[in-house]
Amino acid sequence: PLAPPESTLNLLRESLPTADDSGLDDAMKKLSLSEGGPDSDEDAIEVLSYVASLASALASQSDFDPAVWSESLAPYLSSLPRFGTDDGSVKKSEEAVEKFREACERATVGDGDETEDEEDAFGGEELTNIRFSLAYGGKILLHQTKLRLRRGHIYALVGQNGVGKTTLMTAINNGKLEGWPTHLRTHYVDSGSNVDPVYEARHVFQNLVKESGRSEEDCKAMLDTLKFTDVMRDGTIGELSGGWQMKLRLAEAVLIDADILLLDEPTNHLDFKTVDWLVQYLSSLKDTTVLIVSHDTAFLQNVCTDVIHYEKRDAWGPHRKLVHYAGKMSEFVKKQPQAKHYFELATTELKFTFPNPGRLEGVRSSTQKFLEMDNVDFRYPGNDKNTLTGVCLKMSLSSRIVVLGANGAGKTTLVRMIVGDSLPTNEGKSKLFIHHNLRVAYVSQHAFFHVEQHMEDAPASYIQWRFKEGYDKEKIESQAFQISEEEQKAIDDFGLEAIWSRRLRGGVLEYEVKKRNVPEKDNRYYSKGELLSMGFIGLLRQADEKIASKEAGLDLRPCTTTEIQRHLDDFGLEKEFGTYGKIRGLSGGQKVKLVLGAAMWNCPHLLVLDEPTNYLDREALGALSQALNEWGGAVLMISHNKEFYGSVCKEEWDVRDGIVIVKGESSEREMKAVARKKKFDKELDADQVKEKAGGNLNTDGDKYKEATTNFWGQTMAKKELRNYEKAKKKGDVPLMRKVLQIPMGKVMPGFEVLGDGKTVPN
Repeated sequence: PLAPPESTLNLLRESLPTADDSGLDDAMKKLSLSEGGPDSDEDAIEVLSYVASLASALASQSDFDPAVWSESLAPYLSSLPRFGTDDGSVKKSEEAVEKFREACERATVGDGDETEDEEDAFGGEELTNIRFSLAYGGKILLHQTKLRLRRGHIYALVGQNGVGKTTLMTAINNGKLEGWPTHLRTHYVDSGSNVDPVYEARHVFQNLVKESGRSEEDCKAMLDTLKFTDVMRDGTIGELSGGWQMKLRLAEAVLIDADILLLDEPTNHLDFKTVDWLVQYLSSLKDTTVLIVSHDTAFLQNVCTDVIHYEKRDAWGPHRKLVHYAGKMSEFVKKQPQAKHYFELATTELKFTFPNPGRLEGVRSSTQKFLEMDNVDFRYPGNDKNTLTGVCLKMSLSSRIVVLGANGAGKTTLVRMIVGDSLPTNEGKSKLFIHHNLRVAYVSQHAFFHVEQHMEDAPASYIQWRFKEGYDKEKIESQAFQISEEEQKAIDDFGLEAIWSRRLRGGVLEYEVKKRNVPEKDNRYYSKGELLSMGFIGLLRQADEKIASKEAGLDLRPCTTTEIQRHLDDFGLEKEFGTYGKIRGLSGGQKVKLVLGAAMWNCPHLLVLDEPTNYLDREALGALSQALNEWGGAVLMISHNKEFYGSVCKEEWDVRDGIVIVKGESSEREMKAVARKKKFDKELDADQVKEKAGGNLNTDGDKYKEATTNFWGQTMAKKELRNYEKAKKKGDVPLMRKVLQIPMGKVMPGFEVLGDGKTVPN
């Protein structure tokens, strides 16, 4: 006979009907040879051993499909005398197999994830009842977990960032989930975080008709319901704002009428009216099952009938399982009090730490304006109507502002003008003042697009690529900073080789221009107005960005993996993901942390956030709110989440019908933008280590100040900074004066310790 695992054989014996239950006559019972069982002869033992071996093989493959077990095992058990020879023998053997299967399943995966409240709300046809495991890359996300869905239920899929919610929905949509019924029609509405140029190039109406398979009349009626204009309907998807693109994806989902609707962050970018429409639509569904991932807890509370929660328990080992709870989110929290953070904008362990912005030249208080707009209009080329009209605004380091308005009202247009991506169309009749050294971090709706060009890189490697040159390479290469062919021709015709430095003289910005084949000593300064009149728009933007980066100390900050990971730690992205993981493996929330961390690398004065609540869980939102309130820079955000923006912003800019209405006022805050230049600990080379150990010739080196500009107010080049640092360490005063270009007989303000060059300083 075969020798199956003893535990499996025992489970089989326990699952078989006893002699008293078998209905056998006394003569048959007398055939029992041992243990009181009628099947204890040698043939019966061999059958039981073989069945137990088959069961052990199925269990090792995590295959607990009732049909497979019945088909594989029942024919052998039905041959045993204890099941009799009448017509009911097959049914009795199938019942025994099912009892045996359940026992093996409990023994293999445990029954701790079973919930008993599933029928408390209402029933419905069972669409799927499967057990599966799910992994992403080399990481196990779910292990031998159960998923049971019923028709007409709306399930909230709840868990922290990074547990694999989107991965699960993608696996379901692609039919990659083991055991998933192939006859079910599913439709996946993604969050819109991944920018697809091919998709965005498609025609709105034609794409909807094609993808939904419905008539043009039905598609037009749906778009009319969602208030799509003729211009939107006839344009491309990429021309729509984030909110309208989400509306289009939802329109397609409604028209397809699937068995199971998978919604990943469906309220992202949506205004309040569209969210209300979505709530009403989902609540009206009777035959469609919906699975939703969303960080909008109020939305989930309004629509969901059940909660499926990612949980870890000691009995399950290191891996998570899905646990089902009947009822709304509030009922779920009553059963799992530790999950109350889903309703609270607070953080317990997670903390974000933003670097303070540093000094902004000429700005001496947190209420002194660094940006002002007066009577500004903006109109897109080809349009006969202004998108924005008569805008009058101002911003300071104390500003905490939210931009409100319906989808397509012009919120993003306003923000793009503030960050310098566009200019007023009524120049000469309006005023737009933006401080020349203002550093801006712009986390836009499409921020993921840039990150996802580096999918195979680690987050630390991405930041290293972006900032290793001492400025933001990604920003310099963006469309807003590009030098056009016409501008390049003007540069070549002028003979301009490079812009070397910038100074402020008499309230006018002047740029030092190096021309080709002209000695450095003959460099000439031109005003900003002169250079702009020559058409050097992109070149000046690039120069201003690089100079602002130097002011932040980016040219001195070590761009090492250690320094970058230390920075990412301040944004909750642990070493496992920041240094050793790949961007491809990050969840939506983790990508937001990376995007935030990268944006704050240059210590900006203004942080612009376009829908920051998308993709972040409640705890991360609490950490972000706390960090923004502690930070010393200005905040401008577009958000539809009143709970979040209300915790940070005291001033509202309401954009409607092309007009910006200002409500409230940002209160004065502590002035934290005071440092001239950020200092960083450098990794020492061998000679420096030796010098530090006892070879430093400068016994009182601390008496000499750091320097960033020379005697003439020009920003020093990297090579000059290095030479000055070496001279400073050696106490070489003549060399320091030479690097700083201090004329003989002159004393440089702030550097009196270097003397006038004629007498030896004390």
